[in-house]
Amino acid sequence: MAKGKKDKDVLSRLADRGEEALSKLAELPGGTKALKALNDLRERVDEMGKKVRGIDALEKRIAVLEKELGALKRGAKPAAGRVASRAKAATTRKPPAS
Repeated sequence: MAKGKKDKDVLSRLADRGEEALSKLAELPGGTKALKALNDLRERVDEMGKKVRGIDALEKRIAVLEKELGALKRGAKPAAGRVASRAKAATTRKPPAS
């Protein structure tokens, strides 16, 4: 129990020192701009971290899509024949009547 209290005291003293340092920094000329820049940087790093965590999910989705595409390619006819028949069908259609 004594160790927990000692750790808490150390942490609270460290927090107090940090608050004192920030208040002194804010009092310096240009200090508020520096604090604002640091806060903006923290927010950007947080946003970037969220985006990076999302990359794993995207990579899994891409892997699944690549497997599906591979299966479709193995089961399909050559692509050149399909494209030619589509182009021919598109040219033989009549325009809609007005």
